[in-house]
Amino acid sequence: MSDGALTVLDGTHLRAVDLSLPEADVSSLTGAQVLDLADSKASSSLFGLSLPQGLKSSALKRVNVQDDGVFRSAELDREQALKLTKDYITAIADELKDDPLVISILDGNTIRLFLEDEDDFAMLAENLFTDLDAEDKGKINKSEIRSALVHMGVEMGVPPISEYPPLSDILTKHEAHGEELGQAQFAELLQPVLHELAEALGKKHVVFIQNIKIVNGSKLRKLLADDKQLNNVVEKILQGKKDGLGSAEVIRSFLEKNGLELGLPPSEGNEPVALLYDLVFADFEEGAPEEGEDSFGNLVKKILEKLADQLETSPVFHDTEH
Repeated sequence: MSDGALTVLDGTHLRAVDLSLPEADVSSLTGAQVLDLADSKASSSLFGLSLPQGLKSSALKRVNVQDDGVFRSAELDREQALKLTKDYITAIADELKDDPLVISILDGNTIRLFLEDEDDFAMLAENLFTDLDAEDKGKINKSEIRSALVHMGVEMGVPPISEYPPLSDILTKHEAHGEELGQAQFAELLQPVLHELAEALGKKHVVFIQNIKIVNGSKLRKLLADDKQLNNVVEKILQGKKDGLGSAEVIRSFLEKNGLELGLPPSEGNEPVALLYDLVFADFEEGAPEEGEDSFGNLVKKILEKLADQLETSPVFHDTEH
C-alpha cells in the first residue's frame, strides 16, 4: 500500500477479528478491561488507528451502554465479557458501515520515492523553495523548512507536525533561526530532514484520518425505513410546491438544497452529484403524478430509493473542509 493513498474503513476489516479473551486466572473482568481489550483488537485490525471517541461512544449506544462510568466499573464473568467484546466490535463495524472513515497510512514510502530519484527530489525542492520565496528574493529563512513540510502534506507522505511529535524533534535538530538559504542550500537541508522522517515512519507508521465523508446511501435507507421521518420529509417538500412546477422538479430542487441532512452528498459545485441527480430524475421527468398527496409521497419514496441504490453502487466522496 502506498502511503498517502486513501483507504476506506467501512467495517469490513473488523468482521474477522479474533474475539477470544486472553488466558487468565481471574474469573471476571471489569467493563473497562473488556472495552480496552476490544478497542485494542479493533485498532490492530484498522492499521493501528486510534479509534475516534465519537465512534466508540456511538458503538456503546448500539450495545445499550448508557452510563459509561457505571459500566466500566461493573464486574463481568468471562461469558459476559466475551459477548460484550463480540457485540461491541460488531457495533463499531456497523457504525463504520453507515459512516465510513477515510484514512491515509503514512509509512515513508512516498518520501523515499522522492529521495531515490534525483530529478524528482530536485523538482520537489525547487517547487517548495519557489512557494516559500514569496518576495522572490532568492533567499528564505532556514526556519522555513517547517513550512516546506506543511506544503508537502499528507498527499506527499508527510504527517501534520501538530499530530506527529517526532517530526517536530527532527526539525528542531536541523533548524537554526536567522540564517538565510538559497535554493541549493535549502535542498541540502531538506534532504536529511526527509531521510530521517522516512526512517521514523518506516519504524512506526502513522494513520491519519482524512476530512472526507463517504455518502453510500446507508443514512438514506434509514430514512426510508422510518415512515414518520419519511412523511415529515414529504410534508416539507410539499410546502415548497409551486404552481407551474412538476412534482419531480420540486423534489429535485428540495433535495439539492437540503439533501445533506437526509444523507445525500452536497450538490453545490459538485459535478458528480449533478450527474447523479440527472441519472436518477431522468426516469421521473415524464409522466410523474401531479395530483394527490399519496401519489406525491410515493414519488418521493421512489426517487429516494433510486438515489440510495445509486449511492450504494457508486458512493460519493466529499471534502468536509469545504
